[in-house]
Amino acid sequence: MATEAEDAAHAAAGHGAEAVGMPQLDFSTFPNQIFWLAVSLVLIYLILTRIALPRISGVLAERAGSITNDLLAAEELKQKAKEAEAAYERALAEARAEAQRIVGETRAEMARDLAAATARAEAEIAARAAESERRIAAIRASAMESVAEVARDTALALVEALGGRAEEAAVHAAVEARLRE
Repeated sequence: MATEAEDAAHAAAGHGAEAVGMPQLDFSTFPNQIFWLAVSLVLIYLILTRIALPRISGVLAERAGSITNDLLAAEELKQKAKEAEAAYERALAEARAEAQRIVGETRAEMARDLAAATARAEAEIAARAAESERRIAAIRASAMESVAEVARDTALALVEALGGRAEEAAVHAAVEARLRE
């Protein structure tokens, strides 16, 4: 068993003597590393120029076209929005004018109705006032007749009560003359 341990120690010691450090820094492998570096760079260049960059430029061109189309669509929508706003403003102005016209017509109609109602009321009031004046005149005439009659009767009764005799026609004439004053 001792031999195995010695062989392992020799192998480890021998392996340690061969290893100088990092293989990338070993000058004896530089030509090989430079060759594979050049091959790798050429492969990366070919892959990028033939596959990746055309795809990337295609995506960028597609995005630029999409952005341009979106900007044109946005400009069209903006124009349509301005036209819609102008149409809305026109419709609003027309509606306001129509409302003012309707208000004016309604006011004129109400004024006509009010004038007609006022005229009817004034005519009715005038008719009632005339009727009242006529009734008052009739009552006044009736009252005057009653006053004259009472005055004649009273004058005749007084003359008779005082012991005199008076003619009815003379008493009537005296009462009428007195009432006219």
